[in-house]
Amino acid sequence: MAAGLVLLTLGLCALGGASAAAGFIKSPLSQKKLTEESVELHCEAIGNPIPEIQWWFEGADPNGTAIQLWDGAWQNRVQISATYQHHSSSTIAITNLMIEDSGTYECWASNDPDRNHLSKSPKVKWIRSQANVIVTKRAKISTSPEVTAGSNVIISCNISEASTPIKGNYWMKGETKLDSNTTALDFTSYMIPKVDYESSGEYHCIFDTSPLTKGTVLVKVAPNVVAYKKTEHGSEGDSVTLSCKSNSYPYVTQWTWYKVVDQVPQPIANGTDERFYIQSNGSKTDLRIILLHLEKDPGNYVCNGTNEIGTDSAEVTLRVRSRLAALWPFLGIVAEVLVLVTIIFIYEKRRKPNDISEDDDGGSAPLKGNTANNTDKNVRQRNAN
Repeated sequence: MAAGLVLLTLGLCALGGASAAAGFIKSPLSQKKLTEESVELHCEAIGNPIPEIQWWFEGADPNGTAIQLWDGAWQNRVQISATYQHHSSSTIAITNLMIEDSGTYECWASNDPDRNHLSKSPKVKWIRSQANVIVTKRAKISTSPEVTAGSNVIISCNISEASTPIKGNYWMKGETKLDSNTTALDFTSYMIPKVDYESSGEYHCIFDTSPLTKGTVLVKVAPNVVAYKKTEHGSEGDSVTLSCKSNSYPYVTQWTWYKVVDQVPQPIANGTDERFYIQSNGSKTDLRIILLHLEKDPGNYVCNGTNEIGTDSAEVTLRVRSRLAALWPFLGIVAEVLVLVTIIFIYEKRRKPNDISEDDDGGSAPLKGNTANNTDKNVRQRNAN
């Protein structure tokens, strides 16, 4: 709907350049916050010409007056940003909230040419859209100390001095809601069966107050470094990437690569020989090797990850094939064909003389003895008849 209003305003402005009074298409929303938190309010306005936006604040004191807020006000706790493309858009952010920040925040908009004139009154007054921000005192949460090892470890949170009633509590790890042991509204605990890289992370105990109150218990372990592939293959002259990862908490703060030479790890710096390049973040590291060398590059490579708790490493084996490796199967087939043809040729060569002598014997005239015997057989057959 807001986009439709913007397009409608732009269309009206394009047709004849007619002016249009300022109007809001987005207004700031009221919010409830705790001390030490942050809040953001946003508003947007349209008109021709594009309206200016200002932010004003009026505290809870009934005798107080509204004051205009500027970027950097309140000891740099106020940050204001604005854009004026096609329409006006502005956001005010207030950090490290205090009880005194409770009150009414107003977004003012106007496109009257005399809106900021010192002596002339504007023909069109500033239009206003307001939101209430209520800041309540943060409750005190006592948490169990951070965990680094153990089995069946119980972590817990206790809340006190809550400014609003507590309706319940629960535990979260990332986006996952955990089954917790709830014995009272102001106390909650959770048992971790085994502290390892899978169970490490940030555990949040959340109390259902208005707004929600949260405490954090950290479960920290040393990195659990694993190679994506234990063996990588590459061809001479090509490129290959060796990769390792760690899924534990806290994240790895330092990754180091080594190549094992004569059973001694030799460190690899980023840019070594202008062929080795390392790219890393808190959970992954990549070693890219370009222009693979058939004799220098094959071998075992070690990736080492370190965080505040400890260190772990994994090994990757690199094998480099010759440029002619792809030809070996073809050459093997050719060799087999040549051997087979040679065997057939030799066999036929040796068999030929014997075949010729047998053919000559088969075509010779019958012996006389055989002819006489045949004649006798024919005579006997006629006498029998």
